[in-house]
Parts: sequence; C-alpha cells; structure tokens
Amino acid sequence: MRQSRPAPTAPPSHTWMPGALLLLTAIFFLNFCSRVMMAPLMPRVEQSLNLSHAQAGSLFLLLSLGYFISILGSGLVAARLTHRGNIILSALGMAGALLALSLAGGLGGLGAGLLVVGMAAGLYLPSGLATLTSLVRPDHWGRAVAVHELAPNLGFVLAPLLAMGLLEVMSWRGVIAGLGLASLAGGLSFWRWGRGGGMAGQAPDLKSLRAILGLPGFWIMMLCFSLGLGASLGIYNMLPLYLVSQHGYSPHKADLLVSASRLSGVAMAFLAGWASDRLGPRTAMAWVLGLCGVLTLGLGLAQGGWLVAMLFLQPMLAVCFFPPGFAALGRLGGPPAARANAVSLTVPLSFLLGGGALPALIGFLGERLSFGWGIALAGACMLLGPLFLRRLELVSPHQ
Repeated sequence: MRQSRPAPTAPPSHTWMPGALLLLTAIFFLNFCSRVMMAPLMPRVEQSLNLSHAQAGSLFLLLSLGYFISILGSGLVAARLTHRGNIILSALGMAGALLALSLAGGLGGLGAGLLVVGMAAGLYLPSGLATLTSLVRPDHWGRAVAVHELAPNLGFVLAPLLAMGLLEVMSWRGVIAGLGLASLAGGLSFWRWGRGGGMAGQAPDLKSLRAILGLPGFWIMMLCFSLGLGASLGIYNMLPLYLVSQHGYSPHKADLLVSASRLSGVAMAFLAGWASDRLGPRTAMAWVLGLCGVLTLGLGLAQGGWLVAMLFLQPMLAVCFFPPGFAALGRLGGPPAARANAVSLTVPLSFLLGGGALPALIGFLGERLSFGWGIALAGACMLLGPLFLRRLELVSPHQ
C-alpha cells in the first residue's frame, strides 16, 4: 500500500508533542469504543433481530476471534506498511466494517461484521504503542503511555453513556454507523496531521514464538490473564443484557449503572500498582483474582441493593489485576528475549478466552439456565486463579 503523504516522524529534539499524542489517543478511543459499544447496544440488537441469548454471546466470541487473528499478524502488516500505515489501515478498515455492520440483517451479517471489526481493531495496538514512543523522548514515555491509556478507561465509562444518549434520537444501526463515520474521520485526520510511526514493524519470529511457548510460567499467566480479562471485559460485555433480561432494568438505567460502575477504574489501577510493589506481583494477582471471584459470584447471585453494590465493587477490583499481571509477564523465567515478547502472545490469547469465550458461555447459560448462573460460574473459575499462581515462579526484576 503506497501512501501519497510522507510519514513524518518526531525529531529527537522533541520532548513532548501534545497535539500528535492527543490525536493518537483519540484514534485509540474510537478503536476501543468500536469494540465495546456492542455491550450497551446488545439488548436492542437482540430484540430487533430476535436473537437468543446464546447467539448474542457468540457475537462477542467472533469479535474477539478477529482481534486475536489480527493482533498476531499486526507486525507482518506493519513490516510492509510501516506503523503509520498500519494505524491508517486500522481506522479506515474499522470505518468500513462498522458501516457494513450497521446494515446487517441477521445473525450471519452481524457475526461477519464483528469478525472484521475485531480484525481492524487488532491492527492498531502494537503500531499505536510503537508510534507513541517515536513521538517523545524515552524519559517522557511514562506520561505519554498514561495519556494514551486514558482511551480504554474513558471508553468503558463513555460507551454506555454515548449509547444511551444517541439511542434517544436514532436506532442502534445509526449508533454503529456514526462510530464508523467517526473512525473514518480519525483515519483521515491521522493521514493528514498525524506524526510518528514512519518506521517499519517487525514480522513474527517463529523462533521467538517457540521460546515463549516454552517458558515455564507462560501457560499459567495466559490462564490468569484470561480470568483477569474475563472479570473486566468479559463481564462488562454481558452486563447490560444481564440487567435488562434477568433483573428487569430498563436499557437506559442499565447503561447508566454500567457506566458509573467504571468510574473508579483509573484510581484503582494506581492503587493496584502500589500493591504489586509492596506485595509482589504473584501475591497481588492471587488476592485480586480470589476477591474478584467472590464479588463476581455475588454479582451473579445477588438481588436488589446487593446487586447494585456488587455491580460497583466487582469492576473496582477487576481492574486491579493488570498492573501486577504485566509486571509478572516481565519476570517469567527463561531467556530475556522470550520474556520481553511474552506479552505479545499472552494478551491476544487472553482476549480470545476472557473477552470472547466467557461471554459466549454466559450467553449459553443465560438461555439454558440464567445469566446469573453463568456469571456465578465465571466467578467460581476466578477462585481457581490463586491455586494456579502457587505454581508460578518469577525471576528477580534485575535478572
């Protein structure tokens, strides 16, 4: 793919480029919202197209499958297009996929559309992070990443509010089409004004892949990351449908509660980082998964005021998994090069299982038994996390 514009890259003298960073963060926000917007829209989609709960849950599995495939191949695409070209392709591909998705007439069209949405979304993250580090000097990377990571935290909060507001004036199809047009504008804006990312990506290395799969703690971390992502994204995907279908909430109230329950995410993530430093990553992860399992069980079984309490407490704890989780990935035993690349395989697999397979299972049980039992089963699985972590061996951070 040839680009008619050069790929401007931040000169080394630049210490901070707020405009370019905010544009990149805005594209990440649209990317993330496009993946999570189906959660608040799902009660309307299910009713409009006469979908079963199991069919609704399976759509999240297809979305995660597309993301899994694409994020693994993102390096190969970026090696040909550069990271800048990859970001533009992701945004424009997302726009086309969302516009097509808004025209879907049944389960097949929705599934195909969401698969492509996931594939377009997965192209962004590796190239986005690489571009981010080319915009600022290394001693400013921490604050740049913090700004960039506002996108998913804001996305969790704002996606239900955007759905709630836009559905007052348009159908769910209009909301999805609007997201597609916003993504188109974001991609064109980055093509015109975006900075950084002019370097080529690195194609996947099979030798490194074998080294990662051979790490003693890789499979334990992959399983625990799946539980952690299931506790946050997996439960989030099914919450509006659960509140509307099983507890009789209006879609408006369900979206408002889900949005408000995510407001604590940013502050709790900082607290989790402190706990990880004090307790160690393995101990911190064990406490988070154990307590989150108890709260998720409560979320599935509680009624009335207790349900609302669990609705706010569970995501407060779920977000605490990731700071110690990423710290632990950097301390797996094995060659340093394999440890450095462990995240590149752990995260896609965890998205597939925790963000896709778990909602599909909850939807299946929601049809056969109840959503509550599906969420409670997810909580029971999280309680197994501390047992798995007892077998995890981490090396010193100085090795």
